[in-house]
This record gives sequence, C-alpha cells and structure tokens, in this order.
Amino acid sequence: MRILGVETATAQGGIAIVGPEGLLAEVTLSATAGYGERLLPALERVLEATGLSLETVDGYAVSIGPGSFTGLRIGLATVKGLALATGKPLAAVPTLEALAATFPFCLHPVCPLLDARKGEVYCALFTLEGAEPVRLLEDAVCPLEALLPRISRPTVFVGDGLARYGETLRRRLKEKALFPPPERGGASPAVVAARGRARLLRGEAEDVDRLVPRYLRPTEAEITLRARRGGRP
Repeated sequence: MRILGVETATAQGGIAIVGPEGLLAEVTLSATAGYGERLLPALERVLEATGLSLETVDGYAVSIGPGSFTGLRIGLATVKGLALATGKPLAAVPTLEALAATFPFCLHPVCPLLDARKGEVYCALFTLEGAEPVRLLEDAVCPLEALLPRISRPTVFVGDGLARYGETLRRRLKEKALFPPPERGGASPAVVAARGRARLLRGEAEDVDRLVPRYLRPTEAEITLRARRGGRP
C-alpha cells in the first residue's frame, strides 16, 4: 500500500507518501506560515514527485491530535475530503504517539510535549521497543508541574512545547532532561504516513463520517456554549 499522510497538529507538519519501499516523498511545513494556504500545494508537490495521483494512492493517514485546534481541523478536513472523494481508507494516528515514533530504538523513555496554551501542555510518555512506541502514560493535558513527578529517569523530550518549557525542564530535571537537536525535535509527516500504513494493513480503517479530532479539552466555542447553558454539556 502507498499511503499519503498529513501532519498539521503541531508547529512542524506537512505531507508525505510512504510505500513498501519506504519514504517516496515528503514536504515539511511550518505552522507559523499557515497550513491552510500551503497544504494543497504541498499535496500537489508530493504527488508530482512520486508520479502518483489521488486515484493511485491506496489510502490516507492523518495526525488526529491532541494539538493545535486550527491545525487539526485543517488537516482532518483535507484528508476526509480526499478519502470521501476517492473511496480510499483512512487511518487516524495519535499525534503524541507519532512524535515518539520518530525515535526508534531509543534507549530512554520519550516524552512528547506540545504547548496547549493556558499554561498547560499536551503530553504522554513512551518507551521504544525497537521501532514501536509503548505507552507508559496516556495522552493528557495538564500544567507542566503535574508532569514533572512522572519523570523518574533520563527522558528524551520532543515537540513544540520545548520552545516554551525547555529551560524549565532543564532547570527542574537537570540530567534527566534530554533534548534532540532542534532540527530533529519536530513531528514527521513520514512517520504519520508510515504508522497509518501499518494500521491500514491491520484493517484498522476509520469511519470517515464519524472521525473527529482528538482535542482532549473543549474548544473555546464549546466552553462559551457551556457557560451560556450554566455549565451543562
């Protein structure tokens, strides 16, 4: 299967196509310049680079969250539209799992960390069994202070949360806080595509009509609506 993967949940994203022969093409993008205007041109570039078309791609994968609300909506809307238009299967890849999977065979635990705003982070904790991330901590949204007691040994931190919280991690965790080089610290569209491909080969396709982003907390619109209803969901 040749799978087109989309990552827009984090500050570094893009589009990639992988197949049985490995990575065929990848275009990385920065959220600071906006995914909305550049995602479809990036799609055209990876298709042109591989000589494939939407009809000859076998399926799709999308980073499903947690992460940027806007980025998740853009990525999921794009991929759902492609899947519905072509009738090809779609796999949802947890964003933090995909971040951890960028460090196969890592001897230390890996902690993906995304800036959730409001003084909180999206986080999880994994060990790597070969190339496969194994969860030690489920996806959570919490203040950084709530995460720190869970770090008991040297741990690799990865994700856009390092821009805001990296120095705090160094100060509080000292030698237990390990960081990749900046160019290796972001999300990989190729990993999203590869993990989506593995899911589709296992028959784990999503119901496209029912698939929604994994936000972990309510959106601002939902919070406002609940406030108007007196706190009722």
